[in-house]
Amino acid sequence: MAQKRNLVIDPKSGFCKSNSVFYSKRKTPAHPLNHSLDVTTFISSRAHHGKIAFVDASTGRHLTFPDLWLAVDSVATFLSEMGVKKGHVIFLLSPNSISFPVVCLAVMSLGAVITTTNPLNTDREIAKQITDSKPVLAFTIRELVPKLAGSNLRIVLLDEQSIPTVQNARIVATLEEMLKKHPSGTRVRERVNQDDTATLLYSSGTTGASKGVVGSHKSLIAMVQIVLSRFNLDEGDHRFICTVPMFHIYGLAVFALALLASGTTVVILSKYEMHDMLSAIEKYRVTYLPLVPPILVALVNSADQIRNKYNLSSLQSVLSGGAPLSKEVIEGFVERYPTVTILQGYGLTESSGVGASTDSLEESRRYGTAGLLSSGMEAKIVSPETGEALPVNRPGELWLRGPTIMTGYFSNAEATASTLDSEGWLKTGDICYIDDDGFIFVVDRLKELIKYKGYQVPPAELEALLLTHPEISDAAVIPFPDKEAGQCPMAYVVRKAGSNLSDRAVMDFVTGQVAPYKRIRRVAFIDSIPKNPSGKILRKDLIQLATSKL
Repeated sequence: MAQKRNLVIDPKSGFCKSNSVFYSKRKTPAHPLNHSLDVTTFISSRAHHGKIAFVDASTGRHLTFPDLWLAVDSVATFLSEMGVKKGHVIFLLSPNSISFPVVCLAVMSLGAVITTTNPLNTDREIAKQITDSKPVLAFTIRELVPKLAGSNLRIVLLDEQSIPTVQNARIVATLEEMLKKHPSGTRVRERVNQDDTATLLYSSGTTGASKGVVGSHKSLIAMVQIVLSRFNLDEGDHRFICTVPMFHIYGLAVFALALLASGTTVVILSKYEMHDMLSAIEKYRVTYLPLVPPILVALVNSADQIRNKYNLSSLQSVLSGGAPLSKEVIEGFVERYPTVTILQGYGLTESSGVGASTDSLEESRRYGTAGLLSSGMEAKIVSPETGEALPVNRPGELWLRGPTIMTGYFSNAEATASTLDSEGWLKTGDICYIDDDGFIFVVDRLKELIKYKGYQVPPAELEALLLTHPEISDAAVIPFPDKEAGQCPMAYVVRKAGSNLSDRAVMDFVTGQVAPYKRIRRVAFIDSIPKNPSGKILRKDLIQLATSKL
């Protein structure tokens, strides 16, 4: 990281002309000097006055902070006695629950690596991740055990009192059994350093195919500090509700890790459902509501019915991430919920979920902005054509550098080299500009990802799948605008000669092989897929064709 001393930095934009770097205008918290530190120890050692760590929204079951840390120690002791060691990968397949952060914190305290996956993923998608990450053990719930069939993994059940017999599954323990284990004061701990790997989260990255993003203890500790610096949680009694999936960087970083360091209570929804969310906000007097834009749009559109049915007077802020909010949505929300502040954030799995944010309503009212650079982050705006670093108000690819950036992609040197340069700059794949006041605006995507309800859908994966259909000779997948989802996958398909393949048949073919959020929602047939001389699909031409009739 470049030293800021002796650099002339514009106090308004944060831009330095001598090296064309934008520097964060936010105060940077001091990073712990102790190199032999894991993220679990860092979080648990934070002084706070919190009482209840997690509440299950549906059952009311809760974990106090002392109960949480006892549970983490018990699970870590049990895992250690099972032979789990530093560097081993542990697979976690589960919906949101109180158990989710317990498992993550216990695994990382041992220096082992946690890898999570979407419970909606198909057996095929899960098997691919297991083959790539090579876990030694899996945690899951009874209902999801069939998705691990054939993996021959040892399995720990999160939702059973005793070990059941399940065909084609090696169930070796239950979480309940682990929690009864008395932590061993004599257990010899392996030394865990900040540079050691803590997480292996799968992302579509900037090149399409899903890859394991290697996150270190250092990057997670820095992320925790950035999240805490955004909110003034030392005063008052604050409660967050977790509406986003914990297997995703947003949910894992904020709810399973960062907020614990503040002593804040997290109310957990096992899955998002509007009524359940609003009922939980009312029942538990929630103050902070993190969400993705489609949920916020629904809150605006149904504001009158919601206010008549639910008491949301405790709510102070909503935190939106995944895509910038339009002026109409922000103004509509402020008009209907005048006592609630909108905050926005920008981040990637590769940046531990942080990068930029708006930390006040004034900042959010810079319509279309992703916010100011997060604490300790640096940025460049780079011309994709020339590689030149650009000044303020010039659009180019956003590059980020800072303590939260990933180590690289797991066992994929080629993808790492194309995304992370030798100086530590992460090429985000987003076309942005930074204005005179240091605010980042995302104007386009260099990377070809479809954002469906906050999920990332790689077109290349769906195209490869479509090409396995016996009646399809070529295919291209593009994002199609959708009011509720933001974007949905649309396929342009070239039928083989003599085929009468229908759009429904194409959609059904894909539906059976991918997670629900990746499904093709629209199909159009075309004589040929437009491509450049090197064979790259000209998606912009297809997007223009698809949207010309809107």
